[in-house]
Amino acid sequence: MNLPPTASSGDPFAAILAVPFGAFGIRVAGNVIHELVFLPPGTRAIPPDCALAERAVIQIHAWLEDPDRPFDLPLATRGTLFQRRVWDAIAAIPRGETRQYAHLSKALASAARAVGQACRANPFPLVIPCHRVVSATGIGGFAGASGGYLIDAKHWLLAFEANQ
Repeated sequence: MNLPPTASSGDPFAAILAVPFGAFGIRVAGNVIHELVFLPPGTRAIPPDCALAERAVIQIHAWLEDPDRPFDLPLATRGTLFQRRVWDAIAAIPRGETRQYAHLSKALASAARAVGQACRANPFPLVIPCHRVVSATGIGGFAGASGGYLIDAKHWLLAFEANQ
């Protein structure tokens, strides 16, 4: 599949890299990463068009070699206060482990659905590892999807992290 360099949002990608679970788009705004986006397998790669996108590509490749390697990228401040609380809780989930939406909702004194909506709104997957949040009955959704390449990516990421 050859998506245009803007995919769905209209904002151009500063880079698109092929990854084992499909493709990954990087959007830069000024001197910060504005968004990281899972893209379907076969999406055409685009080399980085700025130093920050190159830095992100290098760190993503390094993470694929060692998922314990932390990201050190300037991220745009995004999301509501509640979403940022959820994202902080997700960022604290150790590699190779998962948490159920209900577990996070209890810890945050919130509803599981609200936690799921915050996961869906996560603009920085991998950096904020929302793939580590699962439902009580299985893998759950991912980035707003309940099937297709996004769920395939979630399965791949969980298996990859568990086997490292």
